[in-house]
Amino acid sequence: MNQPPETAFRRYSAPDLSRYFRRHPLQILWRSLQILWYLGGFALGLQLDRWFNRVEAKQAQRASQLRQVLTRLGPTYIKVGQALSTRPDLIHPDFLDELIKLQDQLPPFPTAIANRIIEAELGQSPAEIYSFISPEPVAAASLGQVYRARLHSGEEVAVKVQRPNLLPVIRRDLCLMRWGAGVLGRFLPLNLGHDLTLIVDEFGTKLFEEIDYLNEGKNAERFADNFRNDPRIKVPCIYWRHSSTNVLTLEWINGFKLTDTVRVQQAELDTDVLIEIGVTAGLQQLLEFGFFHADPHPGNLFAMPDGRMAYIDFGMMDQLHQDTKETLVDSVVHLINQDYRRLAEDFVSLGFLTPDVDIQPIMPALEAVLGQALGASVKDFNFKTITDQFSELMYDYPFRVPAKFALIIRSLITQEGLALSLNPAFKIVEIAYPYVARRLLTGETASLRRRLLEVLFKDGKFQWHRLENLIAIAQADNSFDLLPTAGLGLQYLVSEEGQYLRQQLLLALVEDERLHTEEIQRLWNLVKDDLSPSKLLGAAWGAVADFSAARAASLVPAMASFAGTPQSTRV
Repeated sequence: MNQPPETAFRRYSAPDLSRYFRRHPLQILWRSLQILWYLGGFALGLQLDRWFNRVEAKQAQRASQLRQVLTRLGPTYIKVGQALSTRPDLIHPDFLDELIKLQDQLPPFPTAIANRIIEAELGQSPAEIYSFISPEPVAAASLGQVYRARLHSGEEVAVKVQRPNLLPVIRRDLCLMRWGAGVLGRFLPLNLGHDLTLIVDEFGTKLFEEIDYLNEGKNAERFADNFRNDPRIKVPCIYWRHSSTNVLTLEWINGFKLTDTVRVQQAELDTDVLIEIGVTAGLQQLLEFGFFHADPHPGNLFAMPDGRMAYIDFGMMDQLHQDTKETLVDSVVHLINQDYRRLAEDFVSLGFLTPDVDIQPIMPALEAVLGQALGASVKDFNFKTITDQFSELMYDYPFRVPAKFALIIRSLITQEGLALSLNPAFKIVEIAYPYVARRLLTGETASLRRRLLEVLFKDGKFQWHRLENLIAIAQADNSFDLLPTAGLGLQYLVSEEGQYLRQQLLLALVEDERLHTEEIQRLWNLVKDDLSPSKLLGAAWGAVADFSAARAASLVPAMASFAGTPQSTRV
């Protein structure tokens, strides 16, 4: 293979990188010396501060030094700094303020070079493509920089131009990171080991995808299609005629970063509403679409003056398979049910535990950690609590972090960190629980309906309090409307699929040799405000308008079976 490095390796491959750099050891050696020089100098400075008792006095200076070190080391290390900048729970405020600057306040490269890249990539000069383009970039990020421009047809656009000579540095850094992960994994007490290299591989795969702007454009269109029915989410349009692997022309977004609290206040936007939009969209990406934004830092999320939230960067995305999505929902259901055996089995299915692990001794540990997190006040639940306590568990039990879930965890914690920056009192469960409850109650798929039954029945007995809790939690979500949900429930109840539930509900009403009027009264008190005459009339009218003779006929046998319990179910 005589391909030059700049045209080879357009997709990440650890074996290919290793073979290449074994033939070019001087490149690795020189880069290793650079990394050791910069990071070693920073580490020495921190140690001197400890020796001379000047840690507090030098904190701001060291924070600025770290940002400069990561900037000098280039895009791979800037990406690491960006990830740390979303963790206010882990990073000292002085360091956090500096690392946040890595999101979009990086040194730009000369515009003359950017113009040459545009012409080489698109086959036309910038003046031939754009009637106006800003003389300097409006933002410079780790992988490229952005210009504000206008097409000759009048549309206002953003033009992303990739940094020159990006691939060689990324390849060297990933090769060294993977080697370092393999060495460090042998000495870590956590059950990571080879998993560290898998995490580097996942990071490398995503980083290589991120520097392909055509791939980013496809991701943006797929993401927009997923949220096409959500007017709160904005995704910029892609202008494919003026885009390539290293240049991307997309719709200009008039907005401001979510963390710009002054602009948010000036626009009179409700920060809690913005948080709800972001968290709900994140949950939808994971549990509904299975296609999620793996890098939702503040530089990639914008608030718009009309209250919408705009996603502007789709380079780092990931995909969940259907079985993984369903297992994630299973784990939530088993967590709600406090069924720690089945939750441990979910961890096996998701790859956090190997299939040969004995889960019996792990179940009490899960109960201790999660029972405490969900115990006295569900509002005290947050991802930081869970991740911190799981970190302790990993010392004693063979938990590991699958490579794909490293991105998921990062995405969730990033969103929680962003929400905390807008509202320090924010609790993610206050949005996540209503979302999950609404999803279970609406049960739009057979798998979700089965999971709802798991929640509502335990040891064959109907759990009235769980139904009350689910409705109460779902009602905390302003977008939850009980009537359509009740309509879906009735359709399911009279269907063939709902035969088991009909039978169990009849038994539940008279179990323990009494009629459960108290439970029914509590449910009625919970829902009566949502069942006002005007709402009921509107729902009834809509149902009548949508009804057909065929559907009416189909109800007869269903209602007959609902009215009488089959002989086979009698004791």
